[in-house]
Amino acid sequence: MAIVVTGAAGFIGANLVRALNARGERDVVAVDRLDSGDKFRNLAGCDLADYLDADEFVERVEAGDFDGELEAVLHQGACSDTMERDGAFMMRNNHRYSSRLLEHCQNDGVPFLYASSAAVYGSGTTFVESREHEDPLNVYAYSKALFDDRVRRALPDRTAPIAGFRYFNVYGPHEAHKGRMASVAWHFFHQYRAEGRVRLFEGTGGIANGEQRRDFVSVEDVVRVNMAFLDHPERSGIFNVGSGRAETYNAMAAAVINAVRGTEGQPAASIDTLVREGAITYIPFPPALAGRYQNYTQADLAKLRAAGYREPTVELAEGVRRYVEWMMARERA
Repeated sequence: MAIVVTGAAGFIGANLVRALNARGERDVVAVDRLDSGDKFRNLAGCDLADYLDADEFVERVEAGDFDGELEAVLHQGACSDTMERDGAFMMRNNHRYSSRLLEHCQNDGVPFLYASSAAVYGSGTTFVESREHEDPLNVYAYSKALFDDRVRRALPDRTAPIAGFRYFNVYGPHEAHKGRMASVAWHFFHQYRAEGRVRLFEGTGGIANGEQRRDFVSVEDVVRVNMAFLDHPERSGIFNVGSGRAETYNAMAAAVINAVRGTEGQPAASIDTLVREGAITYIPFPPALAGRYQNYTQADLAKLRAAGYREPTVELAEGVRRYVEWMMARERA
């Protein structure tokens, strides 16, 4: 019986494959689209039973090739570019693809764990997993919200576990291939290494410079949640997955800079000191993001905790330190 990870060569998918291998799972089928060939690096060194292109995988699923053969599907495959304007592509790739896999898993009694997104909340400030709090600002978020609605309709009569995870701002190893869509932790690290400074957006709408707040969550926590639900098939539903804390971009920038400084034997500095020294600077807010930008996110984890998940989440400074040390080790390799 195989465990399928879609989007396996992507950021979260690659971390899930590694976590499965660490648990002794070797019958793992990786599914992805290697249009960007360099993504293969995320799977280098992993133990896989097979690799399949996403289109081939769906065709084989619908042909019955995997009937009775799957232990679980961890569906992470999607276009995650929030600036993508091709709505037809987004809906095919995110909504329709997910719907076909959900249908198969329900017909064959296979647990289906999938990636949703905190982007469904849009500009709202209440992050609770219910329809009235959703306000997608782009077609990516809409594709995720629409699939969540389909899952809600399926949950009462489900024949196998279904768990959707609304990831907040995830950072951590194996995200470099995402380029401009990589986490701010990745961008801040490379800015600081190249220029000795980190550039943040100026404040808008009464928000001070760099004081926009996001729920930054380590990919370590994302992996732990997925593994916990894999181990507890009695848990189903749609759940926020974040740290549960809203941190400023200033705090993230300081965490990155201080983590780098720590590797060089330098003491940590306060945000005010880093601004005064020019290590943190501010640039005008991009007009293209006006009305499409979340100034504040903070995952409400009550539903996740009520489902039985009790693990504490990694603190920002600690998670960033681990990530920075990982990136610096890769630089030296």
